[in-house]
Amino acid sequence: MTEEIPDEVLEVRTPAHFKALAHPFRHRLLFALGRRPATISQLATGLGTAKGTVAHHLKVLAEAGMVRVGHSRQVRGGTEQYHERTFRRMIGEAGDLDATAALLNAVAQQIATDRDPLLHLRHLRLTPAQADRLRATLDDLVGGAEEAGPDAPRYGVLVALYRQGDSGSPS
Repeated sequence: MTEEIPDEVLEVRTPAHFKALAHPFRHRLLFALGRRPATISQLATGLGTAKGTVAHHLKVLAEAGMVRVGHSRQVRGGTEQYHERTFRRMIGEAGDLDATAALLNAVAQQIATDRDPLLHLRHLRLTPAQADRLRATLDDLVGGAEEAGPDAPRYGVLVALYRQGDSGSPS
């Protein structure tokens, strides 16, 4: 059996991507599949919903190329399919407000389930060179974070550096 390795990055840009990200339950499925491949039954149990609901939303995600069957195995005369994400991280196309909104909505759904999230928003005045250095440092910090074993709890990390639009009000 040849195991497919997920792509590192999925750039959210197609209508199918936006359709897939339009429903909060599909965000939950994508985050659940970030842990490890799972069957429809395992996902339904873990997310507390019906198998038919999971199957429907997995189909939409598969049509968008965001989920695939990673492997199958025979059990009691049937076949169990293990679904997995096709990517490790999602990004929005630069300047695409719809992609940014879809990604932030997915993260907001996850943050809302944490009893003690760290959410820090700060506005800084930076030169372009300072902003470039900060961007590189943040990218290295998150991109190079070492993962623990499969039994360790999962944490989400959201890092954003963006230039604020001029709203005419002092910062």
